[in-house]
Amino acid sequence: MDIKEIVFKTLKESLEPLKSGEISEKTGVDKKEVDKAIKDLKKEEKISSPKRCYYSAT
Repeated sequence: MDIKEIVFKTLKESLEPLKSGEISEKTGVDKKEVDKAIKDLKKEEKISSPKRCYYSAT
């Protein structure tokens, strides 16, 4: 499973929006890698940002 899939799965399973640092803690993936995955997932419109710096699966 690649980092993008891990980040997306974590956001899907979360009941509330998460910050990239929280995703990093939950998954054990480096925050910089999480940020890259978030950027790609936003481009693909798989996740949204309900408020600044928080992300959730769409």
